[in-house]
Amino acid sequence: MINVPVLIAGGGPVGLTLSLELAHQGIRSIVAERNPTTTRHPKMDLTNGRSMELYRRIGMADRLRKVGVPEQSPFDIVWVDRLASHELCRFPYPSSAQAKQIRQQRNDGTLTLEAPMRVSQIVIEPALKAAADESPLAETWFGWNVEAFSQDPYGVTTQLRHGATGETREVRSQYLVGCDGGNSTVRRQLGIELQGASNAANAFMVHFRSDARELLQRFGVAWHIQTGGGTLIAQNDKDIWTLQAFLLPGVTGEDLDPHTVLRDWIGTDFDYEILQANPWRAHFLVADSYRKDRVFIAGDACHQWMPTGGYGMNCGVADAANLGWKLAAAVQRWGGEALLDSYEQERRPVAQMSLQTSRRHLDVRGQLAQAYASAGDLSGDSPQAAARRAGLGRRILELGNAENEGWGAEHGYRYDSAINAREPGEPPAFDPLSYTPSTWPGSRLPHVFLADGTAVYDRLGAWFTLLVLNGMDVTQFQRAASQAGVPVQVLSIADDTASRIYGSPLLLVRPDQHVAWRGKTLPADSAALLSRVAGQVVEKVPATA
Repeated sequence: MINVPVLIAGGGPVGLTLSLELAHQGIRSIVAERNPTTTRHPKMDLTNGRSMELYRRIGMADRLRKVGVPEQSPFDIVWVDRLASHELCRFPYPSSAQAKQIRQQRNDGTLTLEAPMRVSQIVIEPALKAAADESPLAETWFGWNVEAFSQDPYGVTTQLRHGATGETREVRSQYLVGCDGGNSTVRRQLGIELQGASNAANAFMVHFRSDARELLQRFGVAWHIQTGGGTLIAQNDKDIWTLQAFLLPGVTGEDLDPHTVLRDWIGTDFDYEILQANPWRAHFLVADSYRKDRVFIAGDACHQWMPTGGYGMNCGVADAANLGWKLAAAVQRWGGEALLDSYEQERRPVAQMSLQTSRRHLDVRGQLAQAYASAGDLSGDSPQAAARRAGLGRRILELGNAENEGWGAEHGYRYDSAINAREPGEPPAFDPLSYTPSTWPGSRLPHVFLADGTAVYDRLGAWFTLLVLNGMDVTQFQRAASQAGVPVQVLSIADDTASRIYGSPLLLVRPDQHVAWRGKTLPADSAALLSRVAGQVVEKVPATA
């Protein structure tokens, strides 16, 4: 029998990210993936700013950018009547390189430290796997399927089988995490149900290679080129593209010819090679529970929705960041049961919010499709056709592009759980489409550059950090942390910008960069606060004035 602290079922981006999170905290893991290789399907094409912050924290951001779309490429969204014809309007967005400069200039706490990154899942998975393979604390077993498991008060025993050879292995772990996708074996064996709407929308994906840039980039380099009937995604701004063509209600797509789908959408014939093609269905589903005793689920295993907004993999990355440090704390025996319980308390509401936000974006897509259908004949160069195209372009701009501007949904959500301190009064209102910096307990600590050019995030410790902005003596708090066995690093900063944005002179920041507590003075009972944030004992911590 093989022993490891954490066994991860599923070697997609969430499972691999979780293994790297655990390694960052000094914990060994094994990733068992049923497929022999990383995915050949593009799936996601954006790693948002919040995910890149989390990857930066574990030393992966720069490494991933090397395999992403060139940082000089824009994020423009272009709407056309058809690709071979006319541009209707566009939503311009800066490149990653430009976004970095904007972050240096606009240091007001509203932006993520890292700019978003355009990258296909086909490309990001091998980069994550390579990093895990290089780590002495992570193993990746590709081709191995989790077939069954049983748990007891002390651990989990899992049976695995190799798909090609039939060889079997038995693994004993303290914890098992199912990151094994929408049809999760782990979730089904736990008996956890998904709630929501299945088959909410149908689409047909054509992933192809083509050098016909004079056609595919006729409106310039862009991230997405869109019509009322779908989206063409530039995967590398060179020769790899993905068409996501929406299907009419009732059309499943199994009998569709991908060549016909592609040429009809583009509007003309051209040279290409199809790499992958298949119909797919979008769901709006969230699991009833994220945990049963020593077994957890994360990523698509516990939430699925339309990719409008790009919340799928990005939500899974945040799942991994949230769960990783908590499992590590439990393995190190200073994190209590309440800490493990807080994973579901914190991440499931975010999944429900993301589902509703994605559904709102899909509703806008429906209105856009109706606008196209009612616009009339858009072809030709007559004044009448030009006027119809101009009118449709104005309508698209009116409906907006919130699916690529949901900053609240991306990094403005707040965790409300038993491990965060409580404060009197009402917390700041949440809006999925906008973000206002806040340090209310449970909020993500706003990113700030200090006067010397360094980012506060880069100076936080691997575990808890007590951020001191007023030079206060916190020896008593450090002593209490040592006695409780809770790892806390003290970071003293004298910076006017940070003091103005953070508001409170003392902030206890969690390993995942969320605020656990804030105050003007140290709490009267530091031991009680530390017990709370470590999930050792759940009790009310008096708020300081």
